[in-house]
This record gives sequence, structure tokens and C-alpha cells, in this order.
Amino acid sequence: MGNYLEINRESWNAKVDLHLKSDFYFVDEFMKGRTSLNSIELELLGDIQNKKILHLQCHFGQDSISLSRMGAKVTGIDLSDKAIETARDLAQKCSTDTEFVCCDVYGLPDFLNEKYDVVFTSYGTIGWLPDLEKWARIINYFLKENGKFIMAEFHPAVWMFDDDFTKVTYSYFNEKPIIETYEGTYADQSAEIKQEYVMWNHSLAEVLQSLIKNGMVLQNFQEFDWSPYPCFRHVEEFEKGKWRIPQFGNKMPLVYALQAQKTPSL
Repeated sequence: MGNYLEINRESWNAKVDLHLKSDFYFVDEFMKGRTSLNSIELELLGDIQNKKILHLQCHFGQDSISLSRMGAKVTGIDLSDKAIETARDLAQKCSTDTEFVCCDVYGLPDFLNEKYDVVFTSYGTIGWLPDLEKWARIINYFLKENGKFIMAEFHPAVWMFDDDFTKVTYSYFNEKPIIETYEGTYADQSAEIKQEYVMWNHSLAEVLQSLIKNGMVLQNFQEFDWSPYPCFRHVEEFEKGKWRIPQFGNKMPLVYALQAQKTPSL
């Protein structure tokens, strides 16, 4: 497997410029004030005015900046140094005080020593992490007592299929690393880019049990038969801002979301 952090850092560094230019990330509209957050996570976040938020795996910072625009004090972290450099530049151009730290999730305690009201992560994040027990410990570590963890993520059932959704190719469970080379990017399928990456599938039970074992109480859990992003091949927009895989229709979950609370120490 080699050093998965370095492989994936290089992969994400290579994506940044392509993503900045893509319609997927609508950077020009974002600069004019459009939020990058979706109804799924906004409903769970609620009023975040004056809340301290730690945003894990923030890419080049659009969601972090969107949270800042809602009145929160936000710190975004990401593995990709190029993404963080871009995020800092974008925050300056958007006139927000969003802070950004370049590090991997597991190494975060070496870079930050604060507690937060909310830890937030969303869409295509945990698949880059091999160990969810360690991930959940990090979440607990950075939350204040009674603080909230809020997450929106693609459903693990989606990751069982090949890219064209014609057959089951991968295990639902975290059996081993998935090491592959991918052409294009989810934001631009035709982009002339070829990258190696290392990922892991995580079942719902693995996600939930990791959080429960590490001091979190589940307060809200939802599944959705649509995606807020056209990031899979052959998707169709059936309502504005909502996409489905045609052959599955509304019969399979594409996204889930949850809210959990850190329990007070005894």
C-alpha cells in the first residue's frame, strides 16, 4: 500500500486547480455569496451563530467559509497543502476570518489544542481514513462536553458498485484497502488527469459503533434516496439540486446524515 497519506495528498493536490475551474464548485457564484451547504446538513446544523466549529477534511474551504458566513468561528483542516493554500486565499477574498490548518485527521492533536461546540464533516470524507475508531476518538477529543458532531456522507451501499452501477464489485464492509487508479475527477469526469488513490469502505455499523464506543450519543440519523451532487456517473436530476442513479430510482439510499452529542465526563 505504501504511504497512503502521501499517495492521497498527491491525488488531492492534483485535483485543486481542476475543481476551482469546474461548474461543480461554482467558485464565481460562491465568491458573490452563494452557500456551498445543502439542506441535509443545514437542517442538522441549525443556528450556529457564535459557535466554534471544527470542519474535518474541508478540501479548499467552501463549506468552512459558508459556515463562517452563518456567524460561526470556523477552523477547517485538510490533508492537501495545495487545498489549504487555496482555502486561505478564498477566505481572504470572501472577507471571512475562517482559519485553515494543513494536516491529516489523525495528526490534528499535534496542531490544535482547542475545544469546539461542533465538529462537522461531509460528503466523501471517511473513505480516505483506514481506522474509524481513531477518527471517533479525534472527534471526541476536540468536542466540548455536550458538543455536537454533525456528518453528511455518501451511503456505503453506493460504494459496493462499479463506476457504471452495473454490478456489485466491492465489499460493503471494511475488509481491506481499495487501491486503484482513476481517470478524471468527480467534479469533471472528462478531465485529463490520472491519479492513484487508497480508500476504505465503511459500513453504517462501523461508523455508528465507532462513535458510540467513543462517548457519543446518537441523536438523529437519516437516509436519503438522492444526492445533492451529480458526482456519480449517469445520474439524473429529478428535482432541482437532487440527483439519482436512474436504474435505482428511489429504491436505494445515496446519502446518510447524523447528529451525535458528546456525553459529559463522569
